[in-house]
Amino acid sequence: MGSLIRMIVGVPGAVVVTAGLFLFMAGMISNDLRLEEETDAINLNITAQIDDTDINAANKEFKRPTLDAPPPPPPAVNDPSNRPALDGVRAEIPTIEANLNVGSGFNPDRDAQPLVRIEPQYPERCMSRAGDVETVVISFDVTPEGQVTNVTVVDSSNSCLNRAAQKAAERWKYQPKIVDNQAQWRRGVVTQFTFRLGEG
Repeated sequence: MGSLIRMIVGVPGAVVVTAGLFLFMAGMISNDLRLEEETDAINLNITAQIDDTDINAANKEFKRPTLDAPPPPPPAVNDPSNRPALDGVRAEIPTIEANLNVGSGFNPDRDAQPLVRIEPQYPERCMSRAGDVETVVISFDVTPEGQVTNVTVVDSSNSCLNRAAQKAAERWKYQPKIVDNQAQWRRGVVTQFTFRLGEG
């Protein structure tokens, strides 16, 4: 019911407002409004004017900077008593009596030199009955090819560690012994392994 009342009141009101606006605009169009005559347009030049410069006049005004005069040379000393003595200290060269054989400084002979040394692993089966520090002393030979062979145990504080020491030494690599430029056997190399608990 309320919407019907709004429709009855609203439609005539809308018609009245639309008609009024239409008549107002028609009246404005019908009025003869004369615009003022356009005045002459103002000519604005916004480009910068570049003046030609006279190169000759610019060169006339340029002044070269003046350089400082070099310092005068130091005064010459003509007094002969001011010169240092050039005699120096005179001494005789001592004579040394010694029979020295310097040689060429090159000796191709050398003993066997280790290239690769692998430390042994601490066997787990030996840890239960081993001390904190155990040692194994081994002896071996080095072939002319640098291989380790004939590994034997010389002394051991724990025989359980002997095999680990031997296996480690067998994997070592040496530069062979050189005598008269020839590779030779190096026999009786002795070394000691130290086993410490906690380092295996």
